[in-house]
Parts: sequence; structure tokens; C-alpha cells
Amino acid sequence: MKKIRIISLIFVMGFAANHLFGQDMNYTQFVNNPVYYNPAYTGLYVGLRARLSFRDQWPVLPYDFKSYHLEADLGSRDLPGSGGVGLFINTDNEGIGFIKNLNLGLSMAVRIPFSALAAGQVGVKVSWLQKSVNWDDFTFSDALSERYGNIYHTGFIQPEQNVRNMPDFGVGGAVQFGNEQRSYSGTVGLAVDHLFEPDQSFLQTAKAPLPRKWVANADMVFVVGSSSGFNRMTEGSLRINPGVIYQNQSGLNSIQAGLNLSKYGVLVGLWYKGSFGSYNNGILAFMAGYGVDIPGNIGLRFTYSYDMQMTGALMGTGGAHEVSLILDFNSASIFGGSSAGRGPKTGGHFEGQTPWECASF
Repeated sequence: MKKIRIISLIFVMGFAANHLFGQDMNYTQFVNNPVYYNPAYTGLYVGLRARLSFRDQWPVLPYDFKSYHLEADLGSRDLPGSGGVGLFINTDNEGIGFIKNLNLGLSMAVRIPFSALAAGQVGVKVSWLQKSVNWDDFTFSDALSERYGNIYHTGFIQPEQNVRNMPDFGVGGAVQFGNEQRSYSGTVGLAVDHLFEPDQSFLQTAKAPLPRKWVANADMVFVVGSSSGFNRMTEGSLRINPGVIYQNQSGLNSIQAGLNLSKYGVLVGLWYKGSFGSYNNGILAFMAGYGVDIPGNIGLRFTYSYDMQMTGALMGTGGAHEVSLILDFNSASIFGGSSAGRGPKTGGHFEGQTPWECASF
């Protein structure tokens, strides 16, 4: 117990250091939270999509980390160059809740057609960050007795503020492509978050910049036996979705690679997550879920994934549980017109829409 309390002191000392280095929450199923990693994915597919994710990391520890993420984006091709608009909310607690983070923002993307079967998007996001601390939940070493525990008054003087508000910005780009036969589609993206490294320090005498994060990712969807439209979840075709994402933030490099499979609405996946640099770690993640089509061009998906710690100092922490719920309203449009794309008529889900403009996984 004493060791756990002393950790609180070390955590506070981090705020007083010249630089506070940390990493954003990393979701195992990054394909379910594309706007979180890259604003260029806003409106990448036509229609309205809402995604809700919950992650519980290291549940065996007394102080686990819980994170909630909600994002929604609307893509339409009613105007030339239009990509989409979106909003997102991310909140998490560090430890037992004495440190809480809130990120609320908007994203927007413009679309640049390259050809009938390829296009690019450039996106930006503007958000408001809030970090709050409950100083009363901390126990400091000078308040501890070796025999009786926490019995003394601490000499620590609390900062005047316990809430820190700051603006934050991110930019990104993505390339989307596919073929007329509807047998494959793919995306490649590059983004940078916390562009100006906002100061999150509670102390006026110190700086604690939120480290800039670089993200590069790519994924493909191969459809075997498609017969009734590129994005129908419950048809008998097999969908194979390999992907990879690389992140660099505050000296920590991490990579995730793996694939998801879908047939008759059943989803399964296997992923490897590794970090290297100042800290080495290896995780094997298992995913399972189910997707169903609802009348009215609506799709519903539910996924669950579990991170199993394979190597590193975090063995025995309980890994992580992650749940995602995705709703696709494929007919939604920004201006109330047709959601159809301006590509050739290839018999996709919407007449006149190129097949890779409608999400297939």
C-alpha cells in the first residue's frame, strides 16, 4: 500500500518537471475509430457513421485506465470537393479518477479526386482539451508513518487551479482507392496530432507540453464472392481486412498489424501490438463481433477485443477489454440530396457511386 501511495507523489512530481511526456490512449480496433487517428477520414465514405468505443486497460491493477470515445462523421458528394464534417468526444481517467481528461472537437475534410477509382482527402480538426486534478486524492510521502500509515499533514501546497483548458489542433491526409469489380478497396493515411503541443501544466513555474503524435496507417478490404453489393454485411461473401498502424509520440514507437475477417455478419480478428524504443512491449489482441443490415440502408456492428500481454513489464496487469458499437446510415446526406458519388456507374450500393465510396467493413 505504501508503494502505491508513493506512486502518487511521483506522479505529481512529473507535473513540476520541465517536460511531461505521455501518450494518448491507443485503441486496439483503430479501424473503428478512424477520425480519432486522422481527421482526413472525416466523410471518407458517404453517409453518416457513428462510432462508440469503451476501453478498460489493466483491470487487475488497483488503478486501471478507462476511456470512452464517441465520433460521428457525415460524408457527402453534393458539392464539388466536399468530403465531410464530423465531431468527436474522448474522455478518460488516469488511475482511480484523480486525473481526468476530456477532448471535445470538430473535424472537416475536403476531397480531391485523382481518377474514377482513386481520391485523396485532407482534413483538419480543432478541439478543446480539459485536464482536471483532484489534489485531495493524492497521498504524499511526508504524510506517511512507517508504522501507522497516513497520519501526518503534508507540506505540499496545492496549485491555485485544478482544471486546465487548452485548444488543440491536428491535420492529416488520406488516399482512397478501389476497383470497378468491387473486389478490393484500400486507404492509406498520415496525420499529426497535438500540432502545437499545448501546455497542460498546472504550475505557473513549469511547462508540460502535450507531445506531438505522428500516425501512419493503411488497410485493405478484399471481397471474395461478392454478389449483392459491396457493403452488405450479411451476404455470403468473405471479407478480408488486413491493416497496420504506426505511431510515434514522446519517444515511444508503436505498431499494430493484423487482420479482420467477416462472413454472414460474423467478425473475427487477430492483431499484434508492439512498442519499442525507451519501452518494449508485446501484445496479442483477439477480436470478435457481429454485423447486421437493417432496412433503410442502415448497418449495425458490435465488436469486442481483448489484449493479452505477451512480453514486457506489464505481465499480469490483466491486459485490456475494448468494446465498439458502429452505426452506418448509408443514405444520409449533408444537403438532403443524393449521397451518390460522381464516379462511374458501377452498380455499387448507391447508383452512380464508385464502390470504394461505401464502407465495406
